[in-house]
Amino acid sequence: MAEPPDIVLTRERLPAEELARLVRRFFGEMVKYVVDLQRGIAAIGGELHADAEALLLESGSRQEDLWGANYWPGRGPQGCIEFTSLINIRPDQDNPGMEVVDPARRDRIRALTSRLLGTGEPLR
Repeated sequence: MAEPPDIVLTRERLPAEELARLVRRFFGEMVKYVVDLQRGIAAIGGELHADAEALLLESGSRQEDLWGANYWPGRGPQGCIEFTSLINIRPDQDNPGMEVVDPARRDRIRALTSRLLGTGEPLR
């Protein structure tokens, strides 16, 4: 039987069991993920945001639509998203550092995260 993938590409709500597996796979308490704000999908899991980014690019995403973050289950709606990733360093898109600074972009990431991952509920 094949091992489950380290990174899952989804456009629908990730089942709680799958989210728990991905959280525990590399970091134990959180999972890295990359969203495509244009296509409304995410690549969840992996050791590096760049790996999830590569999977999205291979599936047809455009670089300028991809933003990395970390999801922390159990921290509630205000504490579950960390908008930080090396792939977010994009001076040409007015994002000079690792953290997403544009409030509108953060809102879009939060909305997509809520739809695909959750709002910081504890893992089961």
